[in-house]
Amino acid sequence: MTHPHHPPAGRALGDEEFERRARDLRWLLTDVDGVLTDGAMLYGPAGEEMKRFHVRDGLALKLARSTGLRVGLLSARGNRAVEIRARELGLDRLMLGQRDKVGALEALLGEEGISAGQIAYLGDDLPDLGVLGRVGLAFCPADAAAEVCEVAHRVLTTLGGHGAAREAVELILKARGQWRSAVEPFYQRKDPS
Repeated sequence: MTHPHHPPAGRALGDEEFERRARDLRWLLTDVDGVLTDGAMLYGPAGEEMKRFHVRDGLALKLARSTGLRVGLLSARGNRAVEIRARELGLDRLMLGQRDKVGALEALLGEEGISAGQIAYLGDDLPDLGVLGRVGLAFCPADAAAEVCEVAHRVLTTLGGHGAAREAVELILKARGQWRSAVEPFYQRKDPS
């Protein structure tokens, strides 16, 4: 699902700079609520929180990992459903319950021995601003907060929870020249004999 009235990115990058930064990436981090989900909070009869994830986002995160990018979640909230989904996808890092997202980012940088320029981040709301302002590539869904759209390098055309991560991964992998090889295994070839 796309959003027709998203504002332009305040820090939009030209194609050459976007491609250069994409080639430098080592990690892709994403927020959960409002990016991998539509941001709705659903509770079951026992008070358990439920999440709705888009299957295309999951496949995209797996594709990113297949090309050598490491993938993690960076969220202010924690949830069992998110942990289960991350395990299904084989993600490299879960940083849940992180009220200080910039602090969590700095810890990751120190542990991995990398710079913030080697990270792409997808965020949608005010708590994401600090991370979005530091990373090499900053993305947000079409329905992100206006302040987030102002600092993103790319405002995606897709709404949060409707394939926004897929769109970001596709942009990154195409810029790195890896999209075609990542999707090649999905083409079914018939033996001509």
